Amino acid sequence: MSDKQSVLQVNPIFPHTQQLLENQYEVHRLWEAADQAAFLASVSESVTAVVTDGGSGASADLLRQLPGVGMVTVFGVGVDAVDLDYCKAKGIRVGNTPDVLTDDVADLALGLALGSFRQMAFTHNYTCQGRWLSDGPAPLTQKFSGCNVGIFGLGRIGAAIANRAEGFGCKISYCNRNERTDVPYTYFANLKDMAEAVDCLIIGVAPTPDMRGVVDADILAALGPRGHLVNISRGWVVNESDLVEALVSGTLGGAGLDVFEDEPNVPEALFTLQNVLLQPHVASGTVETRTAMGNLMLENLQNYCAGKELTAFVA
Repeated sequence: MSDKQSVLQVNPIFPHTQQLLENQYEVHRLWEAADQAAFLASVSESVTAVVTDGGSGASADLLRQLPGVGMVTVFGVGVDAVDLDYCKAKGIRVGNTPDVLTDDVADLALGLALGSFRQMAFTHNYTCQGRWLSDGPAPLTQKFSGCNVGIFGLGRIGAAIANRAEGFGCKISYCNRNERTDVPYTYFANLKDMAEAVDCLIIGVAPTPDMRGVVDADILAALGPRGHLVNISRGWVVNESDLVEALVSGTLGGAGLDVFEDEPNVPEALFTLQNVLLQPHVASGTVETRTAMGNLMLENLQNYCAGKELTAFVA
């Protein structure tokens, strides 16, 4: 019998972190089990922690089958897929990996904004398809520098996005539950009012249940036919059918999207549009950041197993 502590891993993670995890713990790989119920029953008495990511999380149903679990450690910052109410009721700690991914996510948000305004996906294809030669210069696009940027959710990532947008001479507004006194930006208590006032709406809000579908047809119409939407939060914060309709009809000028409602499924109607730039949920997807996320996740797990305070946690 192994003398290593036993953990349940819900899904595969960054290979470097995966190897370190398996070197230090007895790892039970849930995603490889043909009969997950039977698999959970076979490890339920030994497992003391759950390793997961922001997409898979840890449901109450899963945790109920693991009575010895005292911690859920998330490879990511989002914990919306973890049943926090259940964890709180049962005294289960929940760790995550904030801060270390802020720069990469903010970088990609600005990249998506630039890509949407300048139609970079379309002009890339225009070049590769030989249309520069056959059709002449590509159509003109829209200037990003100096535009009005509205950030929905001015937390760590939202503030980093604002800082970068300031470098482009953009005027910054934000919509939060509460006004911040430590920033010079224009505050809007109402999202629709901000959407009407800006050229680019960037969604960086924490994905709490009350945010589902909050960016709907009314918000998109307020942005208007020269407005652009960027989403690096969760796909379901936006009403995706409303977004597709707005982009197809031209009610909305463009979009840069890293997240979708039913990942990895992406609405096929978006594939042929020249006014969108699509990414496969890779905002934190650099070797440097995934390494740092893995190190922090492991540090949280090590601290829990040693009876110490977690380095980064939400509950």
